[in-house]
Amino acid sequence: MSGLGTLLTVLRIGTPKIMEAAGSRGMKTFVIEALLLLLLAVLALASHPEVDFPGMEHCAPWRDHQKPEYWKERALGDIHFMRQLLQLMLHTYNYSAIGYHTIQRRYGCHALPRGYFSHGFLELAFNGHDYIMLNEDLRTWTTVGKTAEILRQQWEKYGFAQSMKNYLEVDCVDSLLTELQYGKEILLRTEPPKIHVIRKARPDRKITLRCWALSFYPSEITLTWERDGYDQIQYIEVVETRPAGDGTFQKWAAVVVSSGEEQRYTCHVNHKGLPEVVTLRWEPPETTVPFLSIVIAVVLGALLMGAVMTFLIWKRKTRVRESCHMTANFIHTTAIHTQQGHGGQDHCQSSQLHSKYLDPSSNICDL
Repeated sequence: MSGLGTLLTVLRIGTPKIMEAAGSRGMKTFVIEALLLLLLAVLALASHPEVDFPGMEHCAPWRDHQKPEYWKERALGDIHFMRQLLQLMLHTYNYSAIGYHTIQRRYGCHALPRGYFSHGFLELAFNGHDYIMLNEDLRTWTTVGKTAEILRQQWEKYGFAQSMKNYLEVDCVDSLLTELQYGKEILLRTEPPKIHVIRKARPDRKITLRCWALSFYPSEITLTWERDGYDQIQYIEVVETRPAGDGTFQKWAAVVVSSGEEQRYTCHVNHKGLPEVVTLRWEPPETTVPFLSIVIAVVLGALLMGAVMTFLIWKRKTRVRESCHMTANFIHTTAIHTQQGHGGQDHCQSSQLHSKYLDPSSNICDL
């Protein structure tokens, strides 16, 4: 288990902002006061406008148990601390009090499962170029830049490293265990990873197989590749586990293989949320006809069928019309012969037939 507190302060004289990420409790009042005393000699040389801070808010839902007075007191201590550091930086580099200046602070502790202290850290950065860090021995400092060097001299003079060491080994661990009690439903939960393998061709005609593990918690996870059942060590790339931004983590491991040998490689994933180690390999996509192609084929088939049916109907009507015309000509010829070959008693009947079949408006197919 581990606990850490980070503080990122972006300052603009007159309208500063403070933003804190959840973690361990703030330094005790005596630590803040000690910091102020250590800096007074140097800070007296600085003369800049006062800085007003709106306050401090936590970003962890389980920290709602703290009363508003806690955050007010915590903010006051950090406000004074940050203001003094800002004035020291402005004085050291003769910066203008107008504009944006950034102070970043990161501190915390790591504890063993039974609550024993493991190690701690403290880091401060000013405008991205000055930097001071408490070393692993919790007694000495590493600095970069003028402001950090002045701060180191003052802190060494008053033994601030020892005060910080006491805080990290005792108060920080106590705070960590307290936060674990309040936030155990969130911090001690388990979410298994969502795993899949993707394939990507490379310019050198090789293939990259990348094994992804997404949306898992806690962050501890192991991703390995095997070839024919043996651990693959060469041509492996594994990235550090990184936060996904939603309270879970993600990680991937990639291996470079020859084209056509993808099925010889398997990815093995081990995580607390899995009942056993999961083994999977890249599976080629199934050959399926795209939906759009099916729709186009159906439409074209319907159009073709409609065209064929239209042609057949037109052809049938044409044949019927030709047959009717042939029949009409035959009847017309027969009617003329009949008129010529009969006597007077049949004249009326022949005339009716003649007028019937010679009438242009008549339709022989109606007979």
